[in-house]
Amino acid sequence: MPLIVMCGYPCSGKTRRADELKAHFEETTGRQVHTVGDGALGLDRNSVYADSQKEKDARASLKAAVERKVNKDNIVILDSLNYIKGYRYELFCLTKHAQTPHCLVYCLTSGEDSSAWNRDREAAEQYSQDIFDALVQRFEAPDSRNRWDSPLFTVLTDDTLPLEAISDALFKRKAPPPNQSTQSQPLSSTNFLYELDKMTQDVLMAIFNAQKTSVPGDRISVPGATEKVELTRSVNMAELRKLRRQFISYSKMHPTENTGQIANMFVQYLNKSLH
Repeated sequence: MPLIVMCGYPCSGKTRRADELKAHFEETTGRQVHTVGDGALGLDRNSVYADSQKEKDARASLKAAVERKVNKDNIVILDSLNYIKGYRYELFCLTKHAQTPHCLVYCLTSGEDSSAWNRDREAAEQYSQDIFDALVQRFEAPDSRNRWDSPLFTVLTDDTLPLEAISDALFKRKAPPPNQSTQSQPLSSTNFLYELDKMTQDVLMAIFNAQKTSVPGDRISVPGATEKVELTRSVNMAELRKLRRQFISYSKMHPTENTGQIANMFVQYLNKSLH
């Protein structure tokens, strides 16, 4: 069922609004409502938002939690900053794949008000002022002209939530049709899966062995590919295997008829992912 994405500055009232929505939909629909957010994952906000890699991992964890819960029976509320336009687009693509509607609830406040509310929190729940200021500066406000930010409900501090309008947007609107990038495609053949597994494993072993005698910056030749792997740093086998699993998952959804291109495609994927 539908996904409700909360959005706004730190300490802008998102969790309060999410709780209102949860109570409303549990009462009026009888459906189970799941809230996914930083608190549920036990994230230390100052630690996470001070480190770009930790923040990226946190966003990935939130998205994965949403993906696990979105189905035909439940309502999911994502209670987080969701301040990056590209991330909101990823969530939109997720709903297209699940073939379920979504909407965005934007808690609009001034930076001054949100900062004051942050200072009024208990010390353990506060953002440090440096982190708070950085998040406000990086915030990419939603725009209803973007399909991934629409339908958009902008709510001021003293506004009453437009519950009826939000409900109509979620339950009386058709889900966005899946496109090729979000629709699972049938696997082309058993041979394709065999070649995919074998070629990607051969590429990994070639990279792993070549690193024993190469230095960062060298271009590594791998079996079956005309393109070369460009390594700017040392890469361990665990990271290579993770990238291989990701590439295989993507390739199963978008199988190619030309299995001779698998190695080149994997090399291109590695070059993009490792930089």
